[in-house]
Amino acid sequence: MPPELRKRKAPASEPAAAPPAKKKGPVAKAIAKVKEAVSPKTTKKTKATNGAATASKVTVGETITLEGFGGEIELNDGTKTTLKALVDESRAGVVLFTYPKASTPGCTTQACLFRDNYTPLTATGLSIYGLSTDSPKANTNFKEKKELPYPLICDTSATLISAIGLKKAPSGTTRGVFVVDKAGKVLAAEPGSPPGTVEVVKKLVGGGATAAAVPLPLDAPKTETANVVNGTNDATKEDIAQANVAAQVADTAEKLDSNEKPVV
Repeated sequence: MPPELRKRKAPASEPAAAPPAKKKGPVAKAIAKVKEAVSPKTTKKTKATNGAATASKVTVGETITLEGFGGEIELNDGTKTTLKALVDESRAGVVLFTYPKASTPGCTTQACLFRDNYTPLTATGLSIYGLSTDSPKANTNFKEKKELPYPLICDTSATLISAIGLKKAPSGTTRGVFVVDKAGKVLAAEPGSPPGTVEVVKKLVGGGATAAAVPLPLDAPKTETANVVNGTNDATKEDIAQANVAAQVADTAEKLDSNEKPVV
């Protein structure tokens, strides 16, 4: 019998190789970077960590949950506490004014303005606290030398400063003021110059306080901040423009503060 011939299977064709990706030229790379920079990014609130509040900035008029807000902090005398505990101890709420560095010129002016206006600013039951990332030793020295009538909060991890929206990357503090009432309603939360932060609280207590005549440093021209009435910003275009200037001034003040030697 003749041998049986078997048909061979045709070899499977290999898939065509993908063409090599074209390299982007310098112009294409530049365009891609611009698109990435201007494209809107979706931001999400971060979950609380170790008792710290979310990273999203608080807004005037909202009511925050005081429990766990900002994590644990320390007073200059070493007492461990929280924002909730400070609010509970107050008669009407808490004022936190933030400053970049204890005993520097701009921060000294700000702390002394709150000192000299302490009685009228606390007339409605608000409790005043200075807030920075300084150590208890640095803040105690600052408090004693300037005879400050209010405690200073040592937020060395910046958890509370971050929670109220006044932390500046990577590790700085924006000069500003934050006010919250007994119910957790935010009455003020904004950056400002040394006298500007006092003016915010002055408006909240009904204009009964008068800023003391303290010589202002070069980084703190006299400015007006947006009006804060019943927990809302009642601001005109002029107020907003002036508030923006105040924020720029605060930024300049922070840079100067970080580079200047402490006031002895």
